[in-house]
Amino acid sequence: HRYRKGAKLWPSLILLLKFQMDPYKILGVTRSASQAEIKKVYKRLAKEWHPDKNKNPGAEDMFIKITKSYEILSSEDKRANYDRYGQTDDTQPYGNNRYGNRHDGFYFDESFFNFPFNSKNHRDFTDSKYTLHFNQYVNNVVPDSYKRPYLIKITSDWCFSCIHIEPVWKEVVQEMESLGVGIGVVDVGYERRLANHLGAHRTPSILGVINGKVTFFHYAVAKEHLRQFVEDLLPQRLVERVTDKNDLQFLNSWHELNKPHVLLFDQVPAVPLLYKLTAFAYKDYLQFGYVDQGLSETANLQKQFNINTYAPTMLIFKENTDKPADIIQAKGMKKQIIEEFMSNNKFLLAPRLVSQKLFDELCPVKQFHRRRKYCVLLITGDEEIFSFGNQAFLSFASANTREVVRFAYVYQRLQQPLCDILMQNKESAQSPPQVVILERRNAAGKAFYKPVTAWNGSEEDKQRLLEELDRLQKDPSILIHDAMLPELNNEFASMFVIRWIYASYDYLSEVIDDILHNNWREMMPLLSLIFSALFILFGTVVIQAFRQECIFNTNTPLSKNFVEVTELTDITYISNLVKLRPGHMNIVLVLTDASKNILLSKFAKEVYSFTGSLTLHFSFLNIDKHSEWMSTLLEYAQDAMQIDAEEDDGGARKADYTGYVLALNGHKKYLCLFRPVYTGEDHDSSISTLQIHHKLDRLGLWMERLMEGTLPRYYIPTWPGIDKITPCK
Repeated sequence: HRYRKGAKLWPSLILLLKFQMDPYKILGVTRSASQAEIKKVYKRLAKEWHPDKNKNPGAEDMFIKITKSYEILSSEDKRANYDRYGQTDDTQPYGNNRYGNRHDGFYFDESFFNFPFNSKNHRDFTDSKYTLHFNQYVNNVVPDSYKRPYLIKITSDWCFSCIHIEPVWKEVVQEMESLGVGIGVVDVGYERRLANHLGAHRTPSILGVINGKVTFFHYAVAKEHLRQFVEDLLPQRLVERVTDKNDLQFLNSWHELNKPHVLLFDQVPAVPLLYKLTAFAYKDYLQFGYVDQGLSETANLQKQFNINTYAPTMLIFKENTDKPADIIQAKGMKKQIIEEFMSNNKFLLAPRLVSQKLFDELCPVKQFHRRRKYCVLLITGDEEIFSFGNQAFLSFASANTREVVRFAYVYQRLQQPLCDILMQNKESAQSPPQVVILERRNAAGKAFYKPVTAWNGSEEDKQRLLEELDRLQKDPSILIHDAMLPELNNEFASMFVIRWIYASYDYLSEVIDDILHNNWREMMPLLSLIFSALFILFGTVVIQAFRQECIFNTNTPLSKNFVEVTELTDITYISNLVKLRPGHMNIVLVLTDASKNILLSKFAKEVYSFTGSLTLHFSFLNIDKHSEWMSTLLEYAQDAMQIDAEEDDGGARKADYTGYVLALNGHKKYLCLFRPVYTGEDHDSSISTLQIHHKLDRLGLWMERLMEGTLPRYYIPTWPGIDKITPCK
């Protein structure tokens, strides 16, 4: 009660407790005791007071004191600090740089210090959620750090400075975790082995892990500094800035890199951190570019791809650089949406087999009968005389609709062992192009296959291949040959040297940073690696990489109170309807150019409470552009058409679908129909804005019935063809 009235007594109490803790008395050793004596006593006491063996109520607290005491006395620096000043807490100087002014450790004013002790009984729930153990770090965190960076806090019980940084740490964790950054907490008292492995010899410490490499945070603990630290962990060449000058060079490199290309259009000058993290996660599959819509040098690009400025837009290009293969557009793009978008577009329509890893992913080993995957492989050459046949094979692959078939090609000159087996070529001489269908049976390399036809890209070749695929679907036993396939050569192995030099440059930058902070113990492994690299690279050409600084946007974040609505066009038609995931529905508002703004505003208000559902997507259809598609859809849904006919007074007036809402289930091929509130003669030119607004008055109730599953469903045999959705002119 006294402490509640006098808050300033609390820091004094902490300082008193800090000086009352005598590590020599707790371990029962003299001040002249050697390290060997201290270690021997610690092992005996730790075994005696371990909470798992000692059921005494005070065993846990005593074990913490023993561990903390040994932590102090086993370190010459900490022991000397205690003998000189009587301090059991850690302090650490930090340099002066762009992150902020010089700070002594993680220093905060003691009047801010109003938190309980960091004992196990009072340990913060968020910390326990992210607690790391040695095996977990080695087996899970290190491999995962090649896909995303990790931010790890080193803490310990009775670490008073650790409590100071908790508010900032919690805020940063909440933001970084939503972006996909891994979070970890290491308690030195319980995971000393892991702390030593990381090179963390003081608490509190914050470090980052990426590509298995540990980097320490040396600056004042502030949200913006930690955010910059995470961004600096990422490689500097993940995202290329694209303008009207280099767009063709960027998009046309798909053939050389054997990857789809991603373009993000946004209005902020700095590349968003979420996009950088996505680029790091999918760097082995996709090439990433960023277009700043605020620059005049990108105006032609925005016009070419009809980019709207009200929300970020992401396009994926495959073999066709004139038209994106897929597109998403949404305000405040979420990590889950982007990840699903990327995972669905990881490969080209007909990629080249350049490594065993790519072969394993494109043509996986058969596991179950229903999960069979067949590979249609074109064995060809990279000379100009083969270009017509190669292009014809790509056109054939682009028209494929079979989900169990994957298309790929391989250059005979670069993958000779594989091609010799599949073509049954005993002379190892280059043969004419040929198409082979194969199915892999086990990871050891066994596969069933059948050479289908010599390939020059003629219509006869295409027809013969089509007939064989139809036969394969009915009878998989037509793959009459079997063989043990060799491991593929890694055609991009030569790029390893350049990547290694870039990595060496990053290490060198980090060593210089550590020298500035006199952090010798943590930088020794880096120094060893750098000197080894310089020794190996002696006498070779060193490529200088220039680091591009990123400017942060300090504008106020966008509000989260919005509904993501995508226009249904020829580009979004496949992903938003035809290939919509099972269990997902697209809610489509039908409108006109005249009623667009009014209806969209009302639509957003009515459906906003349902946006929390991950299975609902929201779109709009402009009936002025796509009236034929709407009419065709309702013709397919005969029951819905009959109801419309009854309400139409025998067809006396032309149907007006403005304000209609369709709930479309792409997987099960049915729709639910919302008819707008009747507000008077629809074709009256004097219809008011208020009347249009009231068309959707009952949409909220209809959405509730939709979620309950009580609405009538109109099943259709198939969705109207893509030709019914015409591009905007």
